[in-house]
Amino acid sequence: MKKLLTNLKILTLLLLIPFITWSQTSVSGKVINSKGEGIPFVTIIEGGTSNGTTSDENGAFHLNVSKLPTNLKASFIGFKTQTITISSANNIIISLVEESFGLDEVIVTGNRAKPRTVLDSPVPIDNIGVNELKSSGQTTIDQMLTYKVPSYNSTNQTISDATAHFDPADLRGLGPSRTLVLINGKRKNQSALVYINDTPGKGEVGTDMKSIPTAAIERIEVLRDGASAQYGSDAIAGVINIVLKKNVEYTNLNVNSGITTKGDGFNIGADINSTLSIGENGGYANFTLSYYQQELTNRAGSPGGDGLFGVIFGDDAILNGTLPWLQQNPDMGMTVGQPEMKKGEFFYNMALPFKNDSGEFYAFGGLNTRKGTSFALYRTPYWVPDPFNLLHEAGTEYQGFQPTFETNIQDLFNSIGFKFDLFGFNADLSGTYGMNSVDYTIGNTLNPDLGAASPTNFKAGGYTFSNLIANFDLNRSFGQLSLALGAEARKEYFKADAGEPDSYFGSGAQSFPGIQPTNAVDEDRTNYGVYANLDWDASENFLIGGAIRYEDFSDFGSNSAWKISSRYKLGKKGALRASYGTGFRAPSLHQIYLSNIQTLVSGGTISNQGTFNNVDPVIRDGLGVPQLNAEESKNLSAGITLKPSNNFSFSLDFYKINVDNRVLFTGEVGFDGDNNTINPVEQILNDYNVTSIKFFINAVNTETNGADFVASFSNINFGGGSLGINFAGNFNNTKIVGQIATPQVLAENGYDIFNRKEQARITDSRPKTKIMLGFDYKLNDFSAQLNNTYFGEVTWQHASDPAKDQTFAGKVVTDINFNYNFSEKVSVNLSINNLLNVYPDAIDTKGDFVTDLGGRFKYPWEVNQFGFNGTILRAGLSYKF
Repeated sequence: MKKLLTNLKILTLLLLIPFITWSQTSVSGKVINSKGEGIPFVTIIEGGTSNGTTSDENGAFHLNVSKLPTNLKASFIGFKTQTITISSANNIIISLVEESFGLDEVIVTGNRAKPRTVLDSPVPIDNIGVNELKSSGQTTIDQMLTYKVPSYNSTNQTISDATAHFDPADLRGLGPSRTLVLINGKRKNQSALVYINDTPGKGEVGTDMKSIPTAAIERIEVLRDGASAQYGSDAIAGVINIVLKKNVEYTNLNVNSGITTKGDGFNIGADINSTLSIGENGGYANFTLSYYQQELTNRAGSPGGDGLFGVIFGDDAILNGTLPWLQQNPDMGMTVGQPEMKKGEFFYNMALPFKNDSGEFYAFGGLNTRKGTSFALYRTPYWVPDPFNLLHEAGTEYQGFQPTFETNIQDLFNSIGFKFDLFGFNADLSGTYGMNSVDYTIGNTLNPDLGAASPTNFKAGGYTFSNLIANFDLNRSFGQLSLALGAEARKEYFKADAGEPDSYFGSGAQSFPGIQPTNAVDEDRTNYGVYANLDWDASENFLIGGAIRYEDFSDFGSNSAWKISSRYKLGKKGALRASYGTGFRAPSLHQIYLSNIQTLVSGGTISNQGTFNNVDPVIRDGLGVPQLNAEESKNLSAGITLKPSNNFSFSLDFYKINVDNRVLFTGEVGFDGDNNTINPVEQILNDYNVTSIKFFINAVNTETNGADFVASFSNINFGGGSLGINFAGNFNNTKIVGQIATPQVLAENGYDIFNRKEQARITDSRPKTKIMLGFDYKLNDFSAQLNNTYFGEVTWQHASDPAKDQTFAGKVVTDINFNYNFSEKVSVNLSINNLLNVYPDAIDTKGDFVTDLGGRFKYPWEVNQFGFNGTILRAGLSYKF
């Protein structure tokens, strides 16, 4: 793979060399509105040519023109097109006048036929520029969106194997699988990992949001509405479209670093973004290189005793000899916090326009590679012995060990295509390849069954998911009608590679037995889809639209989805909007074919749990579990947008989402405690030498009701500067409707395949309320942002005893960010995340030692609001040249 990537890079550079030319005259300037503020993403074209560019997030632009003097035409939805004649090369000012009072942010997501403004859109969409993302002070896209979009949530997990390196993220509380992620409008591949640990999103598959560098992003559009009829599977909760930078004016170099106030979690990163002009028709190639690394944090509990194993202070501890070790290690050796990580990224976005403005060739994508280290439960001296001195020196007192879970993650995404005219239609023919892989190494551990011959590091295998997609899209406007048509063919691959034999021999390596050959998988499927989208501007104010999509999957059959939407403008100051549609989510290949053996600790008992895949006869025939099928949804949304003045806007949207036949990862199905008889489930457990089994099944229906609101005040005169205020929130509630569809064999033998704890992971593991209040102040070269985010309460439910449930109260996290421009080229940034050092409520076990694993966890880990790193200090330097 490395050799192939190297050859592809060399070939790409050789192909680009003939096209790279430098124009005779370079001009630069800025596009501003009536208040002198820069307008981002304005299209600027040289008169009489197709040569053009787009202004950056500050309104600045840079363009190579053929001659001077010449004309420049600037256009942007919501503003009157302006043409000016220029005779100089620098300090060009283009002033655009607003056409009307309206929500004038241009968005392309959710509109297959033509771009619209936020006001024109019949569905709610957030348009978040890169500067707004950076002002959160966060370092990854998933965390930036968490602090900018109220209905989006992502938190770092701990002691959860590979899940610690792929933070589960969701929109509107519907789980990671039900949000579709696009890059420049093309489907991003899912990650290779299934979240099988006890975290939010358990049993689901998401997109690796850490694989896209922030420095490559121009803006992110978040469609908060079901869109399966337009984009296909997964778009039940909404769509996130990541728009990459294009022809930027400057080369930008950024360096940043941070650390917690406890002195751990040190991180440092650097990135560079630049653009090359290609050819004479306005071609460009934007490149981003990025590096980032972080150290671990540790917020383990310190109970002093170990209730999980019945080891407590007092006579017991003295008699069994554990008291000295517990006194020396009140945290029981644990490391509970963010993992170590190093990552490097390369991204690009290029376009080569054809002559006479007849179309363009484009390509974009990138490679992300990262290595991470997280930790498993510490093996105390009284838990796992080391009689052969593999992890300690002979003659020294044995202290136990904490196994490491080390990941090597690769994510590759590339899309190429052509845009051209076809019989009056705007045509787009593209091909996209995406791949995500994760390989496991289990370190600082041993396999007791190998005795003195046991290694202390094990290659435990890994997973790979990839897809190959072909798209052909057409759109055209016929007066007041806008029509979009398209077809898609997709091939998906899922592969599980076995670990080295030592990793799974006997009971396997401590903390994570390697993937066995019997669990190795190499499967694929194909699917084909067609769609049509029609919008009709019946009048200047009234829009009605509809979409329909049909898809056929090789493994489970076909599915159809449709959607209708409408918008009515309230003059020039607002609009009413509504939509209703159906949606679907195909079960992922991972969920169909994943199988493994995993070490669990429950109630002081160490056991091996087996996950059997959906095509295994043990599951299908032995337990009567049906073939996995697509989830189906119904999505109703209605709202209002208002912008009574240029400086104030408001939107409020209500939604109801029903999802039927949700794919579940069951709870543990084990022995029923009756030693006199062996039921069919117990026979399977004995045959496969496991103490419990899990499997995937369509088994539950859910209903989600909620509301989103966004209010924005801008350009408030304050202290000689300009103040902006943003107030936004999400209210969200998901409930299970009807009964869990338990297979007959399991129901007859009294098994609960989805107990209270597992159900709460769907209904209560994410905040039901999230409210943001932010202030943005600008004074000359100085700017500051103060953001307050309220994360509502979450509830952990005990598997069987409601008296042991715990609700963790809502908390406000305050972030502050300062930026100062020393010149047009140099600026510095300082930020404090979680200024007031807020932590979640501590766990109250209420007599159940399993809740916090014997006191090892101080803060909640199965439900999560905002993590528990505390205050983080960050600083950054930016240089433009």
